Amino acid sequence: MADEGSEDVVRRERFSGGPARGFLSSLAADERIFAADLAVDRAHVVMLEEQGIIDDGDAGAILEALDDIESAGHSALPDGEDVHAAIETAVIERVGERGGRMHTARSRNDEVATCIRYRLREDVLNAVETAIEAREVLAEVAAEHTETVMPGFTHLQPAQPTTVAHYLQSYESALARDTERLLDAYERINRSPLGAAAFAGTPFDIDRERTAELLGFDGSSASVASGASPGAERRDGVVENSMDAVSARDFLVETTGAVAALATTLSGLAEDLVVFSNKDYVELSDDYSSTSSIMPQKKNPDTMELVRGAAGDAAAGLNALLSILKGLPRAYNRDLQRAHPHAFEAVDAVTEATAVAAGAVATAEWSEETLATAAGEGFSTATGVADLLAMHGVPFRTAHEMVANATQRAAERSSGERSDPRGSAAEQGADYEALDAAAQDILGTPLAERVDRDAVEAALDPAESVASRDSVGGPAPETVAAALARVEDGIAADTEALATRREALEDAEATLREEVATYA
Repeated sequence: MADEGSEDVVRRERFSGGPARGFLSSLAADERIFAADLAVDRAHVVMLEEQGIIDDGDAGAILEALDDIESAGHSALPDGEDVHAAIETAVIERVGERGGRMHTARSRNDEVATCIRYRLREDVLNAVETAIEAREVLAEVAAEHTETVMPGFTHLQPAQPTTVAHYLQSYESALARDTERLLDAYERINRSPLGAAAFAGTPFDIDRERTAELLGFDGSSASVASGASPGAERRDGVVENSMDAVSARDFLVETTGAVAALATTLSGLAEDLVVFSNKDYVELSDDYSSTSSIMPQKKNPDTMELVRGAAGDAAAGLNALLSILKGLPRAYNRDLQRAHPHAFEAVDAVTEATAVAAGAVATAEWSEETLATAAGEGFSTATGVADLLAMHGVPFRTAHEMVANATQRAAERSSGERSDPRGSAAEQGADYEALDAAAQDILGTPLAERVDRDAVEAALDPAESVASRDSVGGPAPETVAAALARVEDGIAADTEALATRREALEDAEATLREEVATYA
């Protein structure tokens, strides 16, 4: 830290004391945007010199001071209300009062908004990368289990047989939408508020597009602005209206909402794995499990429980963010200082949870024998039998009634009473005899007069039932295999989109370094 006598260049003596100074300060939390602020300072100084607003000598001195501050690190900054004021103070300490020219034609209002966007876009791309990696894992494991039959559930009750591949692909599909939401959010994050000043612009002849270019804010794939006429000049790299530029935090809401949605997807997957572990359908690797401090036999799916909990954190962050923003007047208000941490915390937590969930799936062992046995429980093939009857001319609602009747008959026959209408697979009589009796009762004819017995027996078999469901998106092995090929295409496209965005940021960073180097 600098000498305790260092004076905040913004607050000066009048506003530098008192018990509220610590309450006002965000300097410690601002470490996250320290590098972003230095980049924003450099781009702004380069632009000011190019526009003739400051001379090259002052620009060079300021840029050299910024390099020195970067080398010293955030912990060496003088006391200040925030990282922006602390860096400016440190520059002035090094080069004298001409260091104050760095803040010409800008305010901390547009400065902090730019820094948040600059850092957040990087975090969002990291979240995208992790989501894509999770999708790759889901697709790879699914490809190994296209014929691994398992029970499917609704209301946590046995419903219809499916496959591990079909189940896992359902989560890949959801994660693909989560990826899409994050990439969409990135486009609106990646616009520059710099140059809006306090909120009413500046009389200086600044070039906002130039600083946007130097910082990699391009908005190139953003949608056409509402109300823009065809052929109108576009400024996709900047948030054009200066009042909107410093006030807007909707990009935080959008980002936090996107990661909350991703966390909700992961929470569902985690909950399933917790339940499936309990039923011995799947065993998580020891690397993703824990044990009890008192019960040595326990193997607990703790990581999945924490993934599930991360969704609550993300939802709480989104709620807190919306609560902060909902009552704010235009333009800038200090409440905003407490807004962006919720977005950063949510992105951090959910990105980590995504990686952990992917690792758990990648290393899990599915018990194919247990799954196959469970797939036929609860007369899970009942719908298949009803479909078969409907294919042979029986109205589906009548077929539904007939199969329900057969289920009830079998349960009563097995138990001798109606105390357990569900029973086991055997108790519920997933057999031809129960169906034939129901057909005679409901349809008035033996079942064989409606449909061949071999076809009925096949419909009662979980594997055959799965194989018959070959409609688009269904669990039949060939259908899932074809869908997984399309999944690979989607993953490849999103991977390319991620690489393109990162390359653009790297190019902008290199350009800024080259421009700064010319002042050395």
